[in-house]
Amino acid sequence: MRQIFLDTETTGLSADNGDRIVEIGCVEMLHRKLTGNNRHFYVNPGRDSHEEALKVHGITTEFLKDKPKFSQVAQDLMDYLKDAHVVIHNAPFDLGFLNMELAQLGQPPVKNVVASVTDTLVMAKEMFPGKRNSLDALCDRLEVDNSGRTLHGALLDAELLADVYINLTRGQEALLMDDASALDASGNKPPAMDLSGFVLSVIQASAQEAVAHEGVLAQIDKDSKGKTVWRMLEPVAAS
Repeated sequence: MRQIFLDTETTGLSADNGDRIVEIGCVEMLHRKLTGNNRHFYVNPGRDSHEEALKVHGITTEFLKDKPKFSQVAQDLMDYLKDAHVVIHNAPFDLGFLNMELAQLGQPPVKNVVASVTDTLVMAKEMFPGKRNSLDALCDRLEVDNSGRTLHGALLDAELLADVYINLTRGQEALLMDDASALDASGNKPPAMDLSGFVLSVIQASAQEAVAHEGVLAQIDKDSKGKTVWRMLEPVAAS
């Protein structure tokens, strides 16, 4: 699977009110391994950044004055993202800006070009409800080294996001195997293993373990006011 971890920096918080993109960072991962085939653009937004935004990313109008407009990097960016599975932290924010820039060029939104979009903020909220789930907070929680992040930078943040994503999904995806990973060194599929000769031993629970198990089930059934599925199915199984 080809995944692109994407981040942007902007002049402010509202694409609808005229704020623009000033930086785009993309990091490529193929089969959960970084490839080094990244993209990084500084973009001249044609306007100043708000003071609060400048404090976040530190990218000045003076620095950006000789950088390309979004229109000059749009095709390169879209070709790079084509058919990829894109991963973004707080995706509506970045997609809102990218889609606004694309719309001004008469181009379709990002979702029409990529295979899918995954929002790691949504993932994190599901995994860590009630906790802070900013990129910095996730780096701390998942032991991702972000000591070099004094200011926000799109490429650095995309690299950190890739590390965060790997840690977020380590348990979920570690056992997944795609066709490419099933090939041997010569590019051929290994022969199927015949498991018919293996006999699996069945270890029965002891009487004491069975009694303890029934006690746990009875307590769960009591706590749920008799709504446990196994109790409802017992008469059917008995018949």
